[in-house]
Order: sequence, then structure tokens, then C-alpha cells
Amino acid sequence: MLDLKFIIENKELIKNNCRLRKVKLDFEELERLAQQRKTSLQETEELHSKINKLAEIAKASAAKKEVVSQDIINEGKRLKEKLAVAEGRFSETEGKLEAKLIDIPNLTHPDSPTGESDADNKEIRTWGNIMRFEFQPRDHVVLGKNLDIIDFDSGTKTTGNKFYFLKNDGVLLEFALVQYAFEILQKEGFVLHTTPDLARLDIIEGVGFIPRGPEAQIYRIENENLGLIATAEITLGGMYRDEVLAGNELPVKLAGVSHCFRTEAGAYGRASKGLYRVHQFTKVEMFVFSAPESSDKMLDHIVQTEEKIFQGLGIPYHVVDCCTADLGGPAYRKFDLEAWLPADSRWGEVTSASNCTDYQSRSLNIKYKNSSDHKSKLAHTLNGTAIAVSRAIIAIMENYQQEDGSIKIPEPLQRWMGKEFIKPR
Repeated sequence: MLDLKFIIENKELIKNNCRLRKVKLDFEELERLAQQRKTSLQETEELHSKINKLAEIAKASAAKKEVVSQDIINEGKRLKEKLAVAEGRFSETEGKLEAKLIDIPNLTHPDSPTGESDADNKEIRTWGNIMRFEFQPRDHVVLGKNLDIIDFDSGTKTTGNKFYFLKNDGVLLEFALVQYAFEILQKEGFVLHTTPDLARLDIIEGVGFIPRGPEAQIYRIENENLGLIATAEITLGGMYRDEVLAGNELPVKLAGVSHCFRTEAGAYGRASKGLYRVHQFTKVEMFVFSAPESSDKMLDHIVQTEEKIFQGLGIPYHVVDCCTADLGGPAYRKFDLEAWLPADSRWGEVTSASNCTDYQSRSLNIKYKNSSDHKSKLAHTLNGTAIAVSRAIIAIMENYQQEDGSIKIPEPLQRWMGKEFIKPR
């Protein structure tokens, strides 16, 4: 989240930023809660001070072996009762204020395009040649059923809509993609991890996801302070909570594979069919802790790594600079890779890379300190998709389909799959 003092002192900047990012903000209510919190804090501190003074008087009397007066005892009880009420009031106000602060998005890079939706994202560059088929290309749902590698019916039967089974060569393709991504990331200096599929709710909130309320995209665990993660960004970001990193060790570059769980509330339409928007999928994520002066370059590095992965797979794509309405709360700037999906003749998002500056690290209290500094500073955090397996599978199946319904496997994946084609069984 942003710093409260900064928000109050830069009212018009924050209000304009929220307007551009399509976030509703009641700034007057925020100011009221901030003042109420300040007053409550002063009240609790004054009561603590009075209680401490009485304790000192009682201690002095005990040292002299004198009986503590009943008036002092009664006053102490009265102040403690008053303190309990004041602390409850402070805690309630702080909770309301934090809920408001969480809703306020990060600042926006001045070069990010202004827009109303993802339709206003700006194309930066394209790569690869769009395949021209001599037959009518099938979509991945038809291909997956005919090849017996994706089973949506069983996923719906056992779990519900938007769940699925991968089968046969579909399973091998998933693990080949993970291996392929890990091999590239290791060469790029990322430390590999498998991460928990669960995280504490305060970690989820600190990273910038909303685990509560009607807009939540997080599955919560009943009677537990836990939620299923939507991305390994959550667990990788939480690894260094309340820690101070050594400045000379930055950037810290992490990569993690996890299952990802998303409620996808409100998702519908042709662009959401099949594997494109599901409730569970496997993803390899990049996460970086950086010094502020290096974070722009690190974002470029993450995007270049994403491009290297998809160029190796031979998938045509373009890179888009995400507009103000499509940034998401934590991102200061975001670039997406969108792969060409032949069956629908459209671009579809396959990776996303964001510079979140100190938005996440302030909430998670993640700092760094150079040996020459007397004071630690907030680190910058960045994240990027290496491989979202479900969407990568769509791009491969639709771009590499053959007239007979088989799928040619991209060359880098063949050594893990032990074959060149996925053929009808």
C-alpha cells in the first residue's frame, strides 16, 4: 500500500490517479479515519503514561514497605478499563483505515497509456509470423478432446465448472513446459523454488490480492487464516516479510512453481472458454527484490526473459504496455505478452510483468540496507509470468496443429516428451 502521510499530503495526485485507474475513493472518509486514528492513538498513549506513573508510585511504596493507597488502586483499575475501551476504539478505526488504504492503487508510471479497458493497451512490438493454415484451424477444446489429452467433463463432474483433467500427453506437455521454463530461468540467475499452495491472509493482502468481499478472487479455507494462492507471487513475495536484505545482494531473483487458484468471479464469454480462464492451473512465476534505482531495468529484464521463453517455443506474440485501467492495484507499470490464437484469430494474454515499486514491500515490511547507509529503505518488488501452463498449452496446440488433428511439439520440449508429435490415440 501507499504511505498514509504521502496520501494525505498529495490529495489531488492520489485522487487523479484513482480516477485514471477506475478506482472509487472517498478521500474525505479517508481523512476522517486518519484523524480519528491519530486522536485514538494519542488517547491510548496518554492513558498508558498515566498507568505507568501510578505503577511507579506503587512500586516506590512497595520499596518503602508502605501500603499502596486504595485511591491509587482504584484509579489504576479505572484507567485500565478506560484503556481497554480506547484500545478497542483504536483497533476498530485502524482496521477501517487499512481497508481504505488497501483499495488505493499504486502510483502510475508517467509513460503508461491512459485508457478505459485492456482494449486501450498500447502495442510495443511483435515477434514471429502468424501461421496461415490451408485448413480450418480447430480450437484447443476440440483438439484436446480428439487427442484425449484434456477432459473437461470429468473435471466438471468431480469438482465443478472450469476444472479439468490433463491426460496422457497433456500431462507430459505440462511437465515439459515447467522443465523448459526452469532451465531458462536458472541460466538467467533465478533461484528455483516450489512454493506452498496456501498463504496467510495477511500475506495475500500485503501482496495486493483481496481475500475478502465480493471482489475477492481468492478461495479461503474455512475456520483458518489461510487462502489458496492465486499465483506464486504471493508466496515468493511473502518469503522475506519483516526482513532487511543486504544491499550488495540485490537484486534477489526468485522463480517458483505452484498451483494457482482463482474464483474468476464474473468471467464469461468466448475469450474465457476451455483452458483460457480456469479455477486451477500450474504456473512458473518470477519474483524480484530490487533497489529502487534498478527496478525499471529489472522490469525490462523480466519481459526479455518472457520473450526468450516464447521465442524458444516459436509462438507468435506481441508485447503491450498496459493502460491505466488495466494495471491492477499493486503495479506501477505492467507489460503483457499476448500470443496469437489462430482458432479465434485474436491475441490472448499469456504472460504479465509488473514493477510494483515499494507498494508491496511497505505492506510486508521488506527493506534493504547498504553497508554505507545508516537507515534501511523499502525494496522494490517485481513479478512476471514465466509459463502459465494452461495458456501456453492453448498457444502450442492451436499454433502447431496439423491437418490430421495432431500437434507438432515445439523442438525445445521434445527431449522431455520423447516424441515429435501428439497424435490421436
